[in-house]
Amino acid sequence: MGNEPRRILVVRTDRLGDVILTLPMVSAIRRAYPGARIAMLLRRYTGAIVEGHRDVDEILWYDGPQGPLPFGTMLLRLRRGKFDAAVAVHPRLRIAALLVLAGIALRIGSGYRFYSVLFNRRVYEHRRDARRHELEYNMNLLRPLGIEPPDLHGEAEFGITVPPESRQRVEELLAQRGVRPPFAVLHPGTGKSAREWPRTKIGELGARIARDMGMAVVVTGSEPERDLVREVAAGVGPSSVPLAGVLSLKDLAALLQMATVWIGHSTGPLHLAVAVGTPVVALYPQLTAMSPRRWGPYGRRSRVHVPDRPADCRECEHDQAGVCACMESITVDSVMASVDAMRKLRREEG
Repeated sequence: MGNEPRRILVVRTDRLGDVILTLPMVSAIRRAYPGARIAMLLRRYTGAIVEGHRDVDEILWYDGPQGPLPFGTMLLRLRRGKFDAAVAVHPRLRIAALLVLAGIALRIGSGYRFYSVLFNRRVYEHRRDARRHELEYNMNLLRPLGIEPPDLHGEAEFGITVPPESRQRVEELLAQRGVRPPFAVLHPGTGKSAREWPRTKIGELGARIARDMGMAVVVTGSEPERDLVREVAAGVGPSSVPLAGVLSLKDLAALLQMATVWIGHSTGPLHLAVAVGTPVVALYPQLTAMSPRRWGPYGRRSRVHVPDRPADCRECEHDQAGVCACMESITVDSVMASVDAMRKLRREEG
């Protein structure tokens, strides 16, 4: 680039895991342009995890209590920001139009959308074939900023901070329920973002963790997943602690940071566990769109289970009951072995 950007906007207005996998971009921008002002445009429910990030100077909210802010309101906010560069990590027509009308000189986005003409620096990569990880696709958007993506070797810098007050709240919450480390976290839900392992198997796994490893099992989920969390906790037994819809994102980060191991599917909490340094055991369907190659835990402190069944779950795609025989074929024994390996790793690290 001829002139270094002074005010840079990174846009990611979708889900929690997507935002977490965008954060290494921000740190790379900071290293390349230490004097720049870096802002992120986020939804409120995900933005809480970015608050306090050392490389983010400002957060702009894309929405309010009633949903996305009116177009005119959002446009005024972007114009006031006087950004000279923007990266649309999750491109949408509305976002592209806002960046143009806000007068942002350098607009980076995908070259494969019908509205890509609104970006004047286009990156031509199809993500749906899952040839690389989402985090790496994101990092490749930095090239038009004059930043060569670093070779991460499977490890990334997320920069998420866990406030002391969040850790204190979680310690008090667990103490009230008689839980002390070491403990495991089971997250049975997916927010409808992936195929799920049968909840009976998740409950059986939790029961074996409690019986064979002597650990309490905390079962987490969102408020809409309360019934699922209770059902799984009942399957685990008296050593379980159901926590559905009671933790803020920062408090959830504190809980995960304290945990010995996290077990669940391809969800935002999985990437949050990785970001705060907790070993994870993850279960994925054999679907290209949900592939661990693209959406898996980005780090070596993990074990991933994928069914050994026909590619793209052809046996299950028309199942009216929503049962995934492919996911059901993953055994409790195999997952238990991975949990034990991650538990030993955590113990060795101290």
